[in-house]
Amino acid sequence: MKTLIIILIAVTAMAAQSQTLINKAEKIGDEQKLEAITNISKILNENYVFPDKAKKMGMLIKQKLNSKEYDKISDPMLLSEQLTKDLQSISKDKHLRVMYNPKEASELSKSSASHKMKEEVDEQTIQMMKYENCGFKKVERLGGNIGYMDFRNFYPSRYSKATVASVMGFLSNCDAIIIDLRQNGGGDPDGVRLLSSYFFDSNPVHLNDLYNRPEDKTEEFWTLKEVEGKKMPGVDLYVLTSNYTFSGAEEFAYNLKNLKRATIVGETTGGGAHPGGVIAVNDNFVMFVPNGRAINPITKTNWEGTGVTPDIEIAQDKALEAARMLALERLAKKTTNVEIKNKLEWDIETIKSAMITVSIDEIAMAGFAGKYGERNITIENGALYYQRTGRPKFRMIPMSDNKFRFKEMEAFRIEFVKDANGKTNQLIGIYDNGQRDISERIN
Repeated sequence: MKTLIIILIAVTAMAAQSQTLINKAEKIGDEQKLEAITNISKILNENYVFPDKAKKMGMLIKQKLNSKEYDKISDPMLLSEQLTKDLQSISKDKHLRVMYNPKEASELSKSSASHKMKEEVDEQTIQMMKYENCGFKKVERLGGNIGYMDFRNFYPSRYSKATVASVMGFLSNCDAIIIDLRQNGGGDPDGVRLLSSYFFDSNPVHLNDLYNRPEDKTEEFWTLKEVEGKKMPGVDLYVLTSNYTFSGAEEFAYNLKNLKRATIVGETTGGGAHPGGVIAVNDNFVMFVPNGRAINPITKTNWEGTGVTPDIEIAQDKALEAARMLALERLAKKTTNVEIKNKLEWDIETIKSAMITVSIDEIAMAGFAGKYGERNITIENGALYYQRTGRPKFRMIPMSDNKFRFKEMEAFRIEFVKDANGKTNQLIGIYDNGQRDISERIN
């Protein structure tokens, strides 16, 4: 059975195109409504993953048509929204939706048989994948040798494997990796398998199964024995989630959670576990129809309607800091290298200070301002700034009432010391390698 291609960006693009048509859309008549609803019912009965629910959904929209509940809706955009709402009232399926998009309906009708899903990827979608860098928004190495990727969409491996390999190559020497799926709406299960394979050894691991109702077949997904580049079966792994995380992104988190391969940090995900594709309804409408369901080999079920519950529940805007803190603390416990341990504890202190707000009042700031050898402390627009002679000026971020860090200089901090009379008389420069130097106040 062919792997179902679930290109979220294509669906998003269709939604965007639909939005641009909202002011141009012609009114839809009774005959067009009848055609659309008749075809939707037929498509559901032939394709929707649960036949009993497909029948109930078809009956509902036909009943509402016959009782003239759709008569007042002449705008096709509003009709598509109402039909989606009505269908989801029965199915509770967030994947299932009707969209007004004559252009896409025409393209789908030309490229595939009536009421069949389009499985091939067109050149425009391929170009969009490249434009979107195959879903990778940001990749970097954080303090503590922690790798981080902001990943927005899973694409089929035949289009994305080179990009995935380059990203994983950059992160290959990291001791921990954080995969940020907080803005990932899903994608292709083949792409899920590809990225997952980097975090297991060469022995294939059973990740997930997808049952396809029209073909009455189940496809198993196992990790790949080999990938381009280095596998990292021992690296500490963290996955960030939000309530926006959906579909294939949920599968990735769900699989790794149940395999106890990753720690999930953030919010419960959206709850969409039914893969499918887009079908042309008629000349005006298209519909995303879930025709399959995920079956996890461990739980024997999936996350449909419930979402993936994180191991550590925390607001999504705090998830990255929480994962970084957890990663640093685990790495610090494991290492026997004293120098590395000190650097990890330095980074832990940085993250802790970033998670709290320390306020320095005007009187305290005035007490710090002054010249300390080649170091000068000034007050500008209600904030303290540090500058060494002949070097750039940096804003000081309070860590405590007398200790400060810098966004631009992660390996350096300063601490003020007071004399017996309570006046600041020294500035100590502190480095992440343990070095400290003292500058006496000269004014």
